[in-house]
Amino acid sequence: MCKLRDCSVCECSENEFPEPFRKPYSGLSPDSMMCQEGKPQAAVDKTLDSKVFKRWVETDNPWTSDDETDNNEMTYVNLQLNPERYTGYTGDSARRIWDAIYKENCPKYPSEELCHEKKVLYKLISGLHSSISVHIAYDYLLDESTNSWGQNLSLLYDRVLKYPERVQNLYFTYLFVLRAVTKAADYLEQAEYNTGNPEDDLKTESLVKQLLYNSQLRSACPLPFDEAKLWQGENGPELKQEIQKQFRNISAIMDCVGCEKCRLWGKLQVLGLGTALKILFSVDGDSHLNQPLQLQRNEVIALFNLLNRLSESVKFVHEKGSSVEEVINEQSPSTVQKGASKTNLKGLFGYSQYTWIGWD
Repeated sequence: MCKLRDCSVCECSENEFPEPFRKPYSGLSPDSMMCQEGKPQAAVDKTLDSKVFKRWVETDNPWTSDDETDNNEMTYVNLQLNPERYTGYTGDSARRIWDAIYKENCPKYPSEELCHEKKVLYKLISGLHSSISVHIAYDYLLDESTNSWGQNLSLLYDRVLKYPERVQNLYFTYLFVLRAVTKAADYLEQAEYNTGNPEDDLKTESLVKQLLYNSQLRSACPLPFDEAKLWQGENGPELKQEIQKQFRNISAIMDCVGCEKCRLWGKLQVLGLGTALKILFSVDGDSHLNQPLQLQRNEVIALFNLLNRLSESVKFVHEKGSSVEEVINEQSPSTVQKGASKTNLKGLFGYSQYTWIGWD
């Protein structure tokens, strides 16, 4: 339950409900956004394809707060109609969300006071936060009067590139999720991708296999993350339960986001991260790692979308790092802080060749 002031989301009455939610999408009206803090770009388009979804096995995820099984409270959303981008959701309300996540669940203690497992949780959340900032900068409303969208490179620098640790954590989270996907390759290959559209289903199966068995990826990054090093020692089980509780709290905080589209992508990506944790560490709260893996359709969707988001973020940072820093230096050479440029990235991560995983 949300305990943050001003983070509750108002329930729209029927006459306030946006028209696109009730009939085929025909554009957003600024007058229908009363529950979206006055920002039309923050609304979620709930127009659906007429294809049906086939029900998967229902099993809960111990790392997330929601019961992700299908129920009457769920709404299907076409993510292609709702890209992750700038929404205008800023200020104290947005800041309180991240403050609650970091301060209450994964604070950054001095390194000597923090165990390895808690460092992992902090890096994962920081990396996800960095990725979200990258996508906001990548698809930004540059001029509201003309509805002009484009890249905000100054924002990219101020929120991410200026801080090498944030870039490093972005890469860490990407590799962590990549490891989960490759570890679950057998399951994901055999999963039933059934939307009622045979052509799309075949394309999806082909793309999944291309990702899971990419020879270039396997040779460049055979073991992206070694999860076997965690939860060692006699306190391992208790520590896992503690961190599971912290991550469930983070998952619950996503319900407090006051922007519907931000909440959509926040919950989706936190579910994807929770799915990666489930794959790498357990299928329940114990150490029964030999139990058969069971994932729900929503978990698979979230996992693949999170990997895509992280991959696109890493790609954009790699491409723009040095050029953005040069522009910032030209604008304010006396005050700019040297950040994680493309040259610096090689030193940060120890390699200069990258394999990008992104779907067109």
